[in-house]
Formats: sequence, structure tokens, C-alpha cells
Amino acid sequence: MKVLKKLAKRFETLMTATTFAEAGEFETAREILKEDAQPEGKTAPSGSGQRLYIQSCSEPR
Repeated sequence: MKVLKKLAKRFETLMTATTFAEAGEFETAREILKEDAQPEGKTAPSGSGQRLYIQSCSEPR
């Protein structure tokens, strides 16, 4: 049951970030994903090399 709750929370976070990215709020989406990627109670040091790529659905490919 604990795994299911964790999975549901992760899915919710991904969908929230997706919504912001689709609306053009790329930095907000990155921050949401960055916060979710960190273990609870810890934050990534500045310049850790972690990169998040978000592509807008409205941009031509």
C-alpha cells in the first residue's frame, strides 16, 4: 500500500509539471521536478550537474 501511495504521488507530480510546461512555465515545471527528484528532507547542491529537459508540445519539431 505504501508503494501505491508513493507511485500515485509521483504521477501527480509529473502531471503537475506537465501542465506547467504545456502552459509555457518551463522554469516552474523544472522546479517541481527538481523538488520531486530529491530524497525527502534533502536538496541538491547548486551546480550538481542535474539537468531536466522539457519540450513544449506547441513548438514545431
